[in-house]
Amino acid sequence: MKHLMTLFSVIILLLLWSVPSQACTIIVVGKEASKDGSVIISHTDCGDDSRIRVVHGQQHPKDAMANVHWGIQRVDLPLDDYGEVIGQIPQAGETYTYFHSAYPHMNEHQLAIGESTMSMRDELKFERSGGEQIMTIEQAQVFALQRCKDARQAVELIGRLMEEYGFLPSCVGESESLVIADTEEAWIFEVLGVGPGWTRDSGKPGAIWAAKRVPDEHVVMLPNWSIIKEIDTTQATCMASPNYQSYAVEKGWYDPTGNKPFIWQDVYAPTPREWATGRFWLFYSEVAPNYTDWPDRKINTPYDTKNPYVQYVEDLSMYPFSLKPEMKLGVEDVMKFQRSTFQGTIYDMSEDPDWYIPGEDGKMKKSPLATPFPRKDMQRLLDINWRRNVARGGYGMIAQLRSWLPDPVGGVYWVYQDNQTIGPYAPIYAGVQEINPLYKTYHPGKFNNASARWNYDFVDNLMYLKWQEAWEDVRPVRDSLQQATFEEMKAIDRKAAELYQQDPEKAKEYVTRYSSQKMEELVEAYRKLRYKLLVKYTNNNQGINF
Repeated sequence: MKHLMTLFSVIILLLLWSVPSQACTIIVVGKEASKDGSVIISHTDCGDDSRIRVVHGQQHPKDAMANVHWGIQRVDLPLDDYGEVIGQIPQAGETYTYFHSAYPHMNEHQLAIGESTMSMRDELKFERSGGEQIMTIEQAQVFALQRCKDARQAVELIGRLMEEYGFLPSCVGESESLVIADTEEAWIFEVLGVGPGWTRDSGKPGAIWAAKRVPDEHVVMLPNWSIIKEIDTTQATCMASPNYQSYAVEKGWYDPTGNKPFIWQDVYAPTPREWATGRFWLFYSEVAPNYTDWPDRKINTPYDTKNPYVQYVEDLSMYPFSLKPEMKLGVEDVMKFQRSTFQGTIYDMSEDPDWYIPGEDGKMKKSPLATPFPRKDMQRLLDINWRRNVARGGYGMIAQLRSWLPDPVGGVYWVYQDNQTIGPYAPIYAGVQEINPLYKTYHPGKFNNASARWNYDFVDNLMYLKWQEAWEDVRPVRDSLQQATFEEMKAIDRKAAELYQQDPEKAKEYVTRYSSQKMEELVEAYRKLRYKLLVKYTNNNQGINF
């Protein structure tokens, strides 16, 4: 039995690792499109390892080598174990402090990176053993955060790493996109594989990549799909690998003698899917409702969720690389979108007609069990058409990058764990030197009361007892905690900036202490909330007949 239980645990972990993380949404807000002049980027639904920890910068000897790992996203490994070593590259003389997780996001210099897995043509895919490629996107993120201070430098570094060492897909064998930003600018970086059989001595690049700068007054939303269109490497706002077009010509995917321009998105991305276009539509129709004649996807009756005659199939060209929003956005606006469940649209899974039941007055009403996050068993039992929410759970972040404050204070790494719709965001300043153990403790196979993610997940699971009513208990707690954090951070910013002028180390100690205390406060609030839900929705109060 002991051996069977061990085998069962291993199988569960393997299943967890095999779940596609092709569910990440990126949002970018240029400094002139934001309410306060900051550059804002975000990344939802990251890989398995949601544990946040600080990796401090170091000095390295001249001939040192840096390991390249496979398995950075694994949550079953110790915090200082990054997986199998599959290669090495020359180490930098100095590395910078950064925050590590499945997909590392920010460093001490307010350089931030968000990730979103994309789809690519089948001909570009390959098995790990099918070539000499060793550079995963998460490993490239690590190297960029350790070695770079600004976004342009990071784009160039990641591009070189991909060309020289070969792009190795680590998420369901697909391509990848990044947003790479600092306090002044943001870039979109997209990278594709070159198929099986590549070797370093071939003289050919081990990847196909392109990058475009986001205009300062624009916003971008990237929903697991390519968004780069035309490429002009003669412009300072565009970069690409030397084979970005020639590879397509060689394969017969593009004819340079024809009348059509080379459109990266059209050439390398397959036919778009609704889980991507739905998020395109939701974001751009909200931030720029007058940009074009957007499809109407508002719900009139619950049956609209199943009616193909009210669903449009739009051309991907409708969605631009970026656009100027009709209102300026702040961190709170990005949080709102990250938490979206498509409420009030045909994609809202809590509006499926099978959730509706007769009320005491004989009229149909929504069941208190209706949830925008139906589990697979619920979907099958009620025949709910599954839709890809923006909010799904896991972990994610918003990086707020502020040029008018010193780096340890200016950068705020807002992180959530588990379901961002249910739980709060915790602020981690760029100068934080150590993470509260609550946010670096998690194992999916063992409950731990000293784990932030497990506490938020506990509340999330209890809501299924009576989701609609429980939401009215949870939302006020979440919102009041978040608003209090926004308000108190105004004073924290001022105090930390003053301390920085006196002694930068004192400022780092101050923001480290604040972030840790805030994490304690958030988790304790959700511990209390779970007890409230347990008592309020216990079986003894639900009319069960014994």
